[in-house]
Amino acid sequence: MKVYQANEIKNISLMGSSGSGKTTLVEAMLYESGVIKRRGTVEAKNTVSDYFPVEQEYGYSVFPTVIHAEWLGKKLNIIDCPGNDDFIGGTITSLEVTDQAVILLNTQYGVEVGTQNHFRYTDKHHKPVIFLCNQLDTEKSDFNKTVEQLRESFGSKVVLVQYPLNVGPDFNAVIDVLLMKMYRWKPEGGAPEILPIPESEQEKAADLHQKLIEAAAENDETLMDKYFEQGSLSEDEMRAGIRKGLVGRDIFPVFCVCSGRSMGVRRLMEFLGNVVPFVTDMPKPMTTAGVEVAPDPNGPTSLFVFKTSVEPHIGEVSYFKVMSGTLRAGDDLTNVSRNEGKERISQIYSVSGQNREEVEQLVAGDIGATVKLKDTRTGNTLNGKGCDYVFPLVKYPDPKYRRAIRPQAHGEEEKLNMILTRMHEEDPTWIIEQSKELKQTIVHGQGEFHLRTLKWRIENNDKLPIVYDEPKIPYRETITKASRADYRHKKQSGGAGQFGEVHLIVEPYVEGMPAPDTFKFGGQEYKISVRDTQEINLDWGGKLVFINSIVGGAIDARFLPAILKGVMDRMEQGPLTGSYARDVRVIVYDGKMHPVDSNEISFRLAGRNAFAEAFKNAGPKVMEPVYDLEVLVPSDRMGDVMGDLQGRRAIIMGMESVKGFEKLTAKVPLKELSNYSTSLSSLSGGRASFTMKFASYELCPSDVQDKLLKEYEASHKDED
Repeated sequence: MKVYQANEIKNISLMGSSGSGKTTLVEAMLYESGVIKRRGTVEAKNTVSDYFPVEQEYGYSVFPTVIHAEWLGKKLNIIDCPGNDDFIGGTITSLEVTDQAVILLNTQYGVEVGTQNHFRYTDKHHKPVIFLCNQLDTEKSDFNKTVEQLRESFGSKVVLVQYPLNVGPDFNAVIDVLLMKMYRWKPEGGAPEILPIPESEQEKAADLHQKLIEAAAENDETLMDKYFEQGSLSEDEMRAGIRKGLVGRDIFPVFCVCSGRSMGVRRLMEFLGNVVPFVTDMPKPMTTAGVEVAPDPNGPTSLFVFKTSVEPHIGEVSYFKVMSGTLRAGDDLTNVSRNEGKERISQIYSVSGQNREEVEQLVAGDIGATVKLKDTRTGNTLNGKGCDYVFPLVKYPDPKYRRAIRPQAHGEEEKLNMILTRMHEEDPTWIIEQSKELKQTIVHGQGEFHLRTLKWRIENNDKLPIVYDEPKIPYRETITKASRADYRHKKQSGGAGQFGEVHLIVEPYVEGMPAPDTFKFGGQEYKISVRDTQEINLDWGGKLVFINSIVGGAIDARFLPAILKGVMDRMEQGPLTGSYARDVRVIVYDGKMHPVDSNEISFRLAGRNAFAEAFKNAGPKVMEPVYDLEVLVPSDRMGDVMGDLQGRRAIIMGMESVKGFEKLTAKVPLKELSNYSTSLSSLSGGRASFTMKFASYELCPSDVQDKLLKEYEASHKDED
């Protein structure tokens, strides 16, 4: 293969909702460019993309697939991104290493929630966008409605480059208003006839051509001046203006294609090769130190590993982008992300799905793969000698679905943990949590299908049967009023005994509250003299404030740390439900000790039990985690979604219309969101999406708290 330079490379993310036809389009592009000799189909499970067994099982893309095609002297690196929102991590990863997004639309459905979500991510990454209207040969295809929705959603920057002469089963021609030609195909697709525009379409085409010229000219002052002088622009000038508009996201061109019959594919690839930005046209990526890195083949060698996968018959494959310099087979690089480990790049591949072509070198801006690296993971930076670049990790959305996971058979926990660690490296949006608090292994993902895919892979690829359980909820306990208690621990069984007595007061703690002065319980007043204060930021949130108010040496200062340990014991296992306690102030004001029998364990037990008794009498309350929920839903399903949320104890915070959809924001207890991903998909026919993020801990309603207490009492005996 030819060694392509940065100004000959186009890196493109192929995006779109599930069912928009991305995998089929990839087949057509590879076939038309000669990479493959025969087009596969999703139904036959023989496509270049979607080659993993789990993808063939479900008929969905699960992982982003890297392919390349050579066209008109240019190298097109294309990443076929998963369409399902559960696998959005693959799309975000792809946008990190590409310079252009092509968003497919199924013209039967127009702009979907998935389209909105993908566009939003291109905006965050400031990547150019081309819209590609697909499946124009279907009965329900509606090109005009799709374009109307595009303009409603994304504004006047949406500009037609092509429109179909007809849609439906008889679709076979498009009018290209950039070249002012008609492209017409035979039923089998492939190379088109290029014909003059029919007289009946000339007025419409001329009007759209003029609008395209204006859109191209707006992005360059020189072109704008020429347009005002001459009233027109040449094809090359229009291409230059469109390219500049793409880089600045000032123009979103619309193309037409029928990927299943390979119609419009060659013209699309021609536009990708000639017009969309090169690597050198885009803003330079930044290192974690804020250094801009130019795609210079003569610069220091630096790679960013954006994907790791374990693939059939080959093992671990690392996919990378050459950020700087020239990578050659046999190069020794340093992994600056993992303790300066050394890695030898023994083989370099230019890849198309599971097809790999070995190459001797890749230059800055190119995308490739290598195998059998010792200690390199997704997100790592590999550098040549003298290079100190470190590229930032990809930021992914917060997870939306969680399940407790365990092996069916006892004794397989370690094996499962090893598998889960590897799975997280392949897909960082699978997040694994070993929860000491809940005594469960929790796996977090983007949705029910996301975790179902994980289960399928573990059971079918690794042959380890697993079970998903309902995860426990990380409740918190706190108090609502002040309370006093004392406890004497005394034990005598021959020899040295145990003795410790602690008197303490507990009260709710709020940040910034003044030091205590006096308390009154049962008609008796307790004056507080603060001798020492410790503020402890708890690992699980909130604070414990521990005040020493001992006077007259009732308890030796050396026993105070033991009392604090006893209090912390109970904070880690709250008296109500065994959950963590938080936001409590403890004042130790009196006690007794024995000159011989008092020791640390005695005061630890006394402090623990005094705190538990005081806590139970201080208006204890259970707090539950509450999440901010944002739902994007089609208007016709809004009522169903609202009704469902009201049944989940949701507090609706706001509603607004957003480009053809309704955006609903609410606060919802985590307990009520367990199956929300599945329910929302069912309610909306898969057309809605949501995000959730931890907001705060709030007091449980009394009926919920009573139920929790009864459940805890039924399953636990008093440990005191």
